[in-house]
Amino acid sequence: MSSDPWGRVDDAGTVYVRTADGEKVVGSWQAGSPDEALAYFKRKYDGLVVEIGLLERRVKTTDLSAKDAATAIGHLREQVDAHHAVGDLDALRARLDKLDEAVEERREERKARKAQQSEEARGAKEQLVAEAEELARSDQWRAAGERLRALVDTWKGLPRLDRKTDDELWHRFSHARSAFSKRRKAHFAQLDAQREEARQRKEKLVAEAESLSRSQDWGPTAAKYRELMQEWKSAGRAQREHEDDLWSRFRGAQDVFFQARGEVFAERDSEQRENLTRKEELAAEAEKLLPVTDLKAARPAFRAINERWDAIGHVPREARPRIEGRMHAVERAIQEAEEAEWRRTNPEARARAAGLTGQLQDAVDKLRAQIDRARAAGNNAKADKLEQELAGRQMLLDQAQKGLQEFGG
Repeated sequence: MSSDPWGRVDDAGTVYVRTADGEKVVGSWQAGSPDEALAYFKRKYDGLVVEIGLLERRVKTTDLSAKDAATAIGHLREQVDAHHAVGDLDALRARLDKLDEAVEERREERKARKAQQSEEARGAKEQLVAEAEELARSDQWRAAGERLRALVDTWKGLPRLDRKTDDELWHRFSHARSAFSKRRKAHFAQLDAQREEARQRKEKLVAEAESLSRSQDWGPTAAKYRELMQEWKSAGRAQREHEDDLWSRFRGAQDVFFQARGEVFAERDSEQRENLTRKEELAAEAEKLLPVTDLKAARPAFRAINERWDAIGHVPREARPRIEGRMHAVERAIQEAEEAEWRRTNPEARARAAGLTGQLQDAVDKLRAQIDRARAAGNNAKADKLEQELAGRQMLLDQAQKGLQEFGG
């Protein structure tokens, strides 16, 4: 029989290990000497020591989950309890018990940390929902839309809550976004409808203006044209592709009439020259509104200037395109500013802005070429007139380029 402080081998080859509960059978050894049997089962014990040491380090130094750690401990405990090794098995059980305690502490710490993180996430999501619900009532279509998109990205970066709470908060959040989108869509649909209505009204005004253009009933017809102009102003803007053409026809019809009347009332030239001086002052006052930086202030200011303008009366026919072109350029700049927000929120605005800029640039280049040809031909009068038209076109081009820059190009 062979013996060791932690085990022995009897004459029949049975190997025993000593524990606090007495000797336990380790196994039967028939392949060699008793010392070899003890050495073999000691090596198995040493293997358990190594495995337990590795697990202790993993629990202490890594983020091993409590579930995986408990599984590993259970596996090692089964091996220790099976008594298939010779050594201080009670000491190994004690180490495994301490590991169980450490894992349980980690489990509780993680549970507490997870609860805190969940509470923080719930608070953050509630704040997102509250802000989204406030934004849903906003009329700042571009800014509010961009902010809502940013809130979605923030939401995605937050951890999920329990399903019921997360679903309830997401429902409120999603509903707020949908409500905003629905209001914005309705707003721009209404704008489109208003522009179509304005186009139809202006088509009728143009037809009536053209029917009056050959009238020689100077007083009543002039009064009627003033009424038509007021109706034109109150009609609102039509779609961009129609507005300029309608305005050109409308002003063209008036020009035919007022040119004929001007020829008949040539004696009023003195009064008209005085009107021109006053309108040049108003045009200069209006041009101070450019560039438009405060639309809310510029709109009523221009309206007030325009009312004084309308009250002055006509100017000499040859000066009319120039002086009216200056005012019309300011009006167009303000109108462009009014449309800027709509363009920025419309997915097709970028392409339209680029197209408009290109068209205006072509028009400016064409006018410059015409001016050069007129100068070269010695037709300075025509060149001067084209220079006046170029100034108005250039101002529109500058405004269009500024609008295009808002899209990052």
